[in-house]
Amino acid sequence: METKPIKILVIEDDDDINELLCKIVLNSGYIPQPCFSGTEAKLYLEKEEWDLILLDLMLPGLTGEELLREVNEKSNSPVIIISALEEQQKKIEILRAGADDYITKPFDLEEVSARIDSHLRRYKRLATPKQTSELKYKDISINTESKEVTVNGRVLSLTAREYAILALLISSPQKIFTRTNLFESIWSEDYLGDENTVNVHMSNLRSKLSRANPDKEYIQTIWGMGYRLKN
Repeated sequence: METKPIKILVIEDDDDINELLCKIVLNSGYIPQPCFSGTEAKLYLEKEEWDLILLDLMLPGLTGEELLREVNEKSNSPVIIISALEEQQKKIEILRAGADDYITKPFDLEEVSARIDSHLRRYKRLATPKQTSELKYKDISINTESKEVTVNGRVLSLTAREYAILALLISSPQKIFTRTNLFESIWSEDYLGDENTVNVHMSNLRSKLSRANPDKEYIQTIWGMGYRLKN
């Protein structure tokens, strides 16, 4: 059976950096598609689905933040931000807006390659946490083949990381997941004690669930331990 090639959209307006990122993608065994403005990127996003997106924030035309919203509304593709903006608060804002990772320029080539591999591997592995086409909890339904999530009959738009967290919780409804559990299961890296990454994605997920059905609480915080589904 022929393996479908992995395609990565590289959105960066600087010619040299774009070329460098495309080389990293190629050397990692994937197919890059360079684009140099937010407007051009929007056309590519509307035309086809991408396995992963590398996204600069400072772009002509549509900004990186605007494109990130587009991706979150229409796709589950993981998004890695690559930006010269170093402020911690900005990174937190971008993660809250739905990005899956944030790499600061100037970047290390091997680190970018490793993070691309990690996100692609994790995205494929967590797409189907159980050998079943459907997971259910209260009025949440997850189709693990199409990755469509519905709450109270309404389709919920989640990022790849938010989807992975929710699917993991529902796949083991009685288990308490510590931040370490969540980070190492979903990020596939050793947890180094930075709570921001887990907290931001969990907060985003809870907000979306609450907006979908304000009358129910789905995720319970067990103080000093972690998170689990609320009985």
